Amino acid sequence: MAARPTQSAEDYLERIHELIEEKGYARVVDIAETLNVREASVTSMVQRLGEQGYLNYARYRGLVLTDKGREVACRIQRRHEILARFFSLLGIDADTQQRDIEGIEHHLSPSTVTLLADLADFFEKQPDALERFRASRRRGSGAP
Repeated sequence: MAARPTQSAEDYLERIHELIEEKGYARVVDIAETLNVREASVTSMVQRLGEQGYLNYARYRGLVLTDKGREVACRIQRRHEILARFFSLLGIDADTQQRDIEGIEHHLSPSTVTLLADLADFFEKQPDALERFRASRRRGSGAP
């Protein structure tokens, strides 16, 4: 069984996928800028990801995700979307969501992510239950 990509590698694959979707291509300079890291760090990670079969890298021409890389990137993107959807239902503001998602997304098991997706579905289909939950939070302390 192949080793899973590291958290850092997942972040890179997710960002490369997003750039390709947004711009049609992903370059080292764009990745460095959006992840706030040095180009040399990006180049090093891109080379590793290429060696591991997640992408094809042609210097000065950009990056292309392999099927394996696209599969990982899409899974990460989906996990991120599920967490954002769930947190939005709970009324968590976008900035807090982003920080929290980046902090926890790599640590959740697939079964936990599925559970959160199911809970989001439940709340979307049962808005009265969501409102009762929100009301119970307002009556209680609401703080951890």
